[in-house]
Amino acid sequence: MSTPSNHARLAQLPKNAKSFELDGHSLQALNALAGTNPFYVYSTTQINHRIQNLKSKLPEGVDVHYAIKANPMPAIVQRVSDWVDGLDVASLKELQTAIATATPRHHISFAGPGKTSAEMDAAICAGIVTIAESERQLDLLTEASQRLGKAAKVALRVNPDFQLKAAGMKMAGGAQPFGIDAERIETVFQNWPEPLQFVGFHIFSGSQNLKADAIIAAQNASIELALRLAQSAPQEPEWFNIGGGFGIPYFPGEQPLDVEPIANNLQTLIDEVRQSYTSTRIVIELGRYLVGEAGYYVCQVIDKKQSRGQKYLICNGGMHHHLSLSGNFGQVIRKNYPVVIGNRLQDERLEETYIVGPLCTPLDRLADKMQLPANADVGDYVVVFQSGAYGFSASPHQFLSHPPPVEIVI
Repeated sequence: MSTPSNHARLAQLPKNAKSFELDGHSLQALNALAGTNPFYVYSTTQINHRIQNLKSKLPEGVDVHYAIKANPMPAIVQRVSDWVDGLDVASLKELQTAIATATPRHHISFAGPGKTSAEMDAAICAGIVTIAESERQLDLLTEASQRLGKAAKVALRVNPDFQLKAAGMKMAGGAQPFGIDAERIETVFQNWPEPLQFVGFHIFSGSQNLKADAIIAAQNASIELALRLAQSAPQEPEWFNIGGGFGIPYFPGEQPLDVEPIANNLQTLIDEVRQSYTSTRIVIELGRYLVGEAGYYVCQVIDKKQSRGQKYLICNGGMHHHLSLSGNFGQVIRKNYPVVIGNRLQDERLEETYIVGPLCTPLDRLADKMQLPANADVGDYVVVFQSGAYGFSASPHQFLSHPPPVEIVI
């Protein structure tokens, strides 16, 4: 990750590019569009290419939904909604963002273990699908349907008895705050409330996985479980949402996910579903995989120093803007994201460098011991790749009261 040629490859730049550019925009142009720095910039061209490439591989009967939580910027959601088959929200604000798009309401779903009564009322009134994650949520949806005079569209999130192996974050198996335990589903159906319209199952077992065989195993187990549980459902399911789990490479040594075998296996799964249900669709719900690699965080070096033989670059941006970059968003051992000095891509003389932010905490780290241009200086631009998901919205902008970053879309 440290050679200039590899930096150019990461940026999808011409081989001999001297400076980072994105979709024909130079660093200086991007900074002018943002009006200031630090800023996040998202390439809708790259997002569109990722989605169309994925959908070209998927069989008929498999839909792609965008999990807004990955990047809820309204401009991004508007563009992505034109290219995917549905949206998943996890809050009232995300719901409001989703229904402002042209996405059909019954193709929007609302997940989350702690939905409030007000949020469920809004979901019913909007005509979107509420994913019930507990039996109490079913009771609240029943009461709300009767009070509002409108049947809630409901899917059940199922907590299965398996996990997604090699997942960056496991969200199923064992005791979980997410979903209703699989062994309780038959009892739930025996007491199914009349006002509720059953839509399907949501089985999400983990995220950020780069191993196709692990994703395939989880999808196989999810469809097997969904077909078994559907036998006691009050009506034929419209869809089986088997989550996502598709990861992107962040760290040295990680390879991009091979989606070809996953797509081939999904053909087998949809054929299996069709044997029992002719119109039931499979939904894969993706966030990071669709937008993560199309986003970049840009900040500027405002100071440099040597401390007992070690070089430090101090920037005007840091963990308050990009928490996951600092390693404080789930990493057990901190690893470096792909980071470049954006205006020095062809500098050949490199040296071990630390990049830190402006906050008075040792947690504010952008890069540790990276081989970066030896001539890096005040005024240079630091560009962080893989920043399109869980960046801006997942960071503590109020920490130490520094200004927040800007977001722009090109």
